Amino acid sequence: DFCLSRGLGDVYKRQVRSRPCRPAPRPECRERSVGSLQETYAPESICFGCGPANEKGLRIGSFFREDIYVCDWKPSKHHEAFPDILNGGIIGSLMDCHSNWAAAHHLMMKGGGELPSTVTADYSVKMKRPTPTEKGKIHLVAKIVESTQDRATVEAELEADGKICATCVGTFVAVKPGHPAYHRW
Repeated sequence: DFCLSRGLGDVYKRQVRSRPCRPAPRPECRERSVGSLQETYAPESICFGCGPANEKGLRIGSFFREDIYVCDWKPSKHHEAFPDILNGGIIGSLMDCHSNWAAAHHLMMKGGGELPSTVTADYSVKMKRPTPTEKGKIHLVAKIVESTQDRATVEAELEADGKICATCVGTFVAVKPGHPAYHRW
């Protein structure tokens, strides 16, 4: 009963009306997002998109809210492709990292063990409209749509100024010992 055609943001908004599930406002993007999945499970991660320890990275903070994952992130001028519009590569990084964390956390909860080191097997981003940067925070919502023991498929949306600007579908895989990303968290 959940798919992109119905809109992840619409599901999120329905939940907000019935109960508060939006995380508390985040600090500026260069500050750590206390209580996020990234801060909780990988405070020393240097990933450009989601690593809390990467001073020059995006430092997103993903939060689990019942069956969805949410993130609010504030862009800076240096994230723009042209005046007041977010760069497409930044959009890809935001959606990749947020979706990867949704997958990793889901696989951990499903398996009842430690957080698996996960990597992107594939992802596809569709730009729906230009993403404004001057209208406040960028809002991301992700949902697990399918999973096995070692992989999860995630659908995500990026919203700005109350409009869906991009969507993403990706597959994220837990890696085994010997893989370069095995000890990433």
